[in-house]
Amino acid sequence: MDYRAKYEKWLNNEFFDEETRKELMEIKNNEEEIQDRFYKELNFGTAGLRGKIGAGTNRMNKYIIATASQGLAEVIKKRGREAMDRGVAIAYDVRHYSDVFAKTAALVLVQNGIKAYLFKDITPTPELSFAVRKLGTISGIVVTASHNPREYNGYKVYWEEGSQILSDIASEITEEISNITDYSDVKLMDEQEAINKGLLVEIGKEIDDAYIEMVKSLSLRGNVDRNIKIVYTPLNGTGNIPVRRVLKELGFANVSVVHEQEKPDPDFTTVGYPNPEDLKSFEYAKKLGKQIDAELLIATDPDCDRVRCIVRNKEGKYEALNGNQIGAILINYIMEARKEKNDLPANGVIVKSIVTGDLGKAIAKDYNVETVDTLTGFKNICGKANEYEKTKEYEFVFGYEESIGYVYGTEVRDKDAVISSMLLTEAAAYYKTLGKTLLDILNELYNKYGYYREKLYSIELEGIEGQERIQRMMKQYRINYPKEFMGVKLLKFIDYLEQQSLDISSGEKEAIDIPKQNGMKFVLEDKSWYAIRPSGTEPKIKIYIYTKGDTPQESQAKIKNIYEEIRKNLDSIE
Repeated sequence: MDYRAKYEKWLNNEFFDEETRKELMEIKNNEEEIQDRFYKELNFGTAGLRGKIGAGTNRMNKYIIATASQGLAEVIKKRGREAMDRGVAIAYDVRHYSDVFAKTAALVLVQNGIKAYLFKDITPTPELSFAVRKLGTISGIVVTASHNPREYNGYKVYWEEGSQILSDIASEITEEISNITDYSDVKLMDEQEAINKGLLVEIGKEIDDAYIEMVKSLSLRGNVDRNIKIVYTPLNGTGNIPVRRVLKELGFANVSVVHEQEKPDPDFTTVGYPNPEDLKSFEYAKKLGKQIDAELLIATDPDCDRVRCIVRNKEGKYEALNGNQIGAILINYIMEARKEKNDLPANGVIVKSIVTGDLGKAIAKDYNVETVDTLTGFKNICGKANEYEKTKEYEFVFGYEESIGYVYGTEVRDKDAVISSMLLTEAAAYYKTLGKTLLDILNELYNKYGYYREKLYSIELEGIEGQERIQRMMKQYRINYPKEFMGVKLLKFIDYLEQQSLDISSGEKEAIDIPKQNGMKFVLEDKSWYAIRPSGTEPKIKIYIYTKGDTPQESQAKIKNIYEEIRKNLDSIE
């Protein structure tokens, strides 16, 4: 069926509610919009679903949610009565329709005889991971589009370990979804009936309290300056209550919240793009910070799984730390504190993504802690924690990626900005007792390990044509990539799609033990490297560049040279 036929079916079928059909009627003369909404089904991948909210097969709406939930239900039913009784925990964030989508998912599951535990109110994504483990459910769902713009929403599925599903479960769900030929085949149980039957259970204070106690138990030091002045912004998301509660209960008395960004706001009116990676999101925090002379500014994204901070320097100006720098500081703080307690595991490991920098690895090595690389995404990072729990090869200590995601410990199997905000605050408060800021610590690390610099570039290409061009860029670059940059030769080409590493000088190929993904990494003879991959959630091709030099200026110049050469190559691909 072509996109026009699908549009007409949705428009004229009374199964779809009046609001949906009215929305479709309003675009009847916009052929481009109709095509974009109906040219494909919104793909269910290993990150679940994510897309713009609206009517259509390529949009996030309650019909797409119901179909995905039916697919999940079929996968759970195949695992028998015990799995169905264990049930599914469901959380949601502040976005438009998040509560509706979460309840839709719950009522589809209970119609299939599967117990559903539904959070009473908006909840951080990491607490959903914790709840899956605490309640012993077979699966979990969180309705969120994380840090995407306000037009988006998403649907992520977790498995019994508390981590996001990997490709094996995702493929099962996708297959079951493909067997559903009509949206009207998916049924929802009446909410009151589900409650009366004991199939729909509300998650409330007991899990919230258990989660907060767990986070507090990860505190590493008592001898810190609890009067340190902090500004915190939840960016109108789910972090407001848990982050502030943890800090308050740990005795941090000078935490000020950005009032304009305190309450839930699905339109993110004050910030637009609610991603702490974008420094525009700190404008209100900086304004408040200057007013009260705050030493540390912290922002979490709407579902509170990512965190970034800005530090006041010796001159009273604010300097932002990026994801790699924060990761290195946290690794240093954790290793240092646990070594003091003689509490570092003999077989400890940190896990990072293939596009995350190497400063954290150098620090961990000093403490005899291994570093393992895996594919981007915390489904892969915490997938390693699940693996090590079974094999006992390593004890998982810390996981992180450059896109401001971190987790400490194993109680949560996803990135957790509540834990990370607590650790950043505590680290800043501890180093303050030594007369140092987090910037001072970072500079000490650079002096000791070398000047690591990094930059992420994105090329945004919207729509069908954009997606097709991204695929062409990836395909052509694999065949024709630069062999040197300003006289520095390429040593190695790692192709994650082919799962192999090529030695440029010898031509020898070697298999790599990392799951297949459409990404490439190139290592130069001066230990600089860069990686290219399409975004899994946005219409972008991403370029990650990492350099190391004897001075910050040398490292920075290398980034510029490498990027110009890559961009010239990519722009030539039509």
